Amino acid sequence: MNRFFLRAVAPAAIGLSGCVFGSGADVLDAPTQQVEVHAILEHREVAGVGCLLANDIGRWFVVAPGRVTITRSSKPLAVYCKRDKLGSAEEWWGANYQANRLVGNILYTAGLQDYVNGNYAYQPVITVFMHPAKPGEGENNAADPGSPVF
Repeated sequence: MNRFFLRAVAPAAIGLSGCVFGSGADVLDAPTQQVEVHAILEHREVAGVGCLLANDIGRWFVVAPGRVTITRSSKPLAVYCKRDKLGSAEEWWGANYQANRLVGNILYTAGLQDYVNGNYAYQPVITVFMHPAKPGEGENNAADPGSPVF
């Protein structure tokens, strides 16, 4: 029995631990992902829309349509978009787990939560549906300081 353990089980256990612990730098590095953001208003894509993307790790800004590199997380990604006098949007996108659930449960139980959280990803293309601005919303009633007053 002892000879079987040394020849078969021990090398397999050492190899498996190398797979889990061999990428220690990846556990400490924040996993990033590039997402593409599009804004739709009344069945048409709108250009020049400012969008703020945020999760529990950080915040990022992009002008839609456009791409931005964000840090992945297991928490939802909030997307806030707005263009003056045109409309705004607020949507939440959940993260999808990118690995085998059994492997994730084993790693989580082993105390490697950071490794498990790094396997989440958001949709690569995010399309937000904007609501039209209400009359008078986004208008500035004050005089523009650069315009002459007659």
